[in-house]
Amino acid sequence: MVESVTDSAPPDRSGTEPIVRLRNVVKRFGDQTVLTGVNLDVYPGETMVIMGGSGSGKSTMLRTMIGTHTADEGSVELFGQNICQLEEEGLNEVRKKFGILFQSGALFNSMTIGENVALPLREHTDLDDEIIDIQVKIKLELVGLRADAHKYPAQISGGMKKRAGLARALALDPKILFYDEPSAGLDPVTSAQIDQLIIALTRQLGVTSIVVTHEMDSAFTIADRMAMLDRGMMLCLEERSWFENLRDMPASEAEQLNESKRLVRQFLRGDAEGPLAARRDEASYSEDLFGMTMDRVTRTPSVQPTRG
Repeated sequence: MVESVTDSAPPDRSGTEPIVRLRNVVKRFGDQTVLTGVNLDVYPGETMVIMGGSGSGKSTMLRTMIGTHTADEGSVELFGQNICQLEEEGLNEVRKKFGILFQSGALFNSMTIGENVALPLREHTDLDDEIIDIQVKIKLELVGLRADAHKYPAQISGGMKKRAGLARALALDPKILFYDEPSAGLDPVTSAQIDQLIIALTRQLGVTSIVVTHEMDSAFTIADRMAMLDRGMMLCLEERSWFENLRDMPASEAEQLNESKRLVRQFLRGDAEGPLAARRDEASYSEDLFGMTMDRVTRTPSVQPTRG
């Protein structure tokens, strides 16, 4: 755990039971260990952002939390139940209590937007068609797509597909929403709109949001707390203000940080130079191929984030 760099006090969560709890979670695929002893508590009503570089294990962590992958060691508790010990029937009952926005939206192309949103209601409830139609209109209104219910996925933009996927994730009134790279593939304006939608839904509906992303603009916009994975391990888990202070720290102070903090800072800022770059340079391509060294490409300063 990276030690704190701020004196600001976090919200008092004493007496509040986590709605999601991971304890010493290990996940392997063959000989490769992807998650190593991961611990995480997520509390009701908060937005937790999980971030990390490519291959850090964040997507595997998400899939383990929703039961797509089963942890090889440790426990994954949702709503007080260890889903690692549940049979498929019990796991499906837990799944009705959360919704998932997949990276692509994952809409059925042969169904209209309204039919996509209605599908969970038709599959998992005994509601009459009239009630389902009302529920579909309510969910689509929440994401600003009520007038587009008749359209097919091929007829709408990427951002609208994300919003439609979110409406479907809301169909069963979940207590938890999982987001897998909600801003991926979107232009900056649409990405900002999705961020504001996540914030609005969290506040209006009181849902707990768990967002996997490497988009730092989005992360700092929506997060209450942030967790960073590195090589399958939980590197740090802190309030958003902790990460903001680390990101904005003067360069002269940052030089005095230990390697873990400098690694986190480099990721947050998108700097070309730092521990992550040095790690990748340890075994260069040319040395691996020919046993020889070549001049490194000169790195230029990173562009500053456009959104605060």
